[in-house]
Amino acid sequence: MSTYAIASVFRNEIRAGLPQVQSRRSAPGMLALRLTAPDPGEDAAQRQAELFYLQKQIHSQTPMVIVLEDGEHIEGCIEWYDRNSLKIRGAVKALIYKAAIKYMYKLGDAGL
Repeated sequence: MSTYAIASVFRNEIRAGLPQVQSRRSAPGMLALRLTAPDPGEDAAQRQAELFYLQKQIHSQTPMVIVLEDGEHIEGCIEWYDRNSLKIRGAVKALIYKAAIKYMYKLGDAGL
């Protein structure tokens, strides 16, 4: 048995003893609104769409509402972003990890 096969069997045995956790990934069409830290296997086209969306909102200084996983709403404009986080400027300045974001929308689009 190869080392890879042994490691795979061992990983599966460990997972079998752990409670099942639902994945927080959204549907592929929602990527522009649901931001997560990029996975190494993430589709390059989807990553480019996310970057284009963020760059467009930064350039136009669009007021956004960011809804976090815990339900908290943060309003403000996106100042900058990197691979794992967004900096928001509004009533308060905040640095938000992308993994903590549930979804986001433009402030005027409250009818979602």
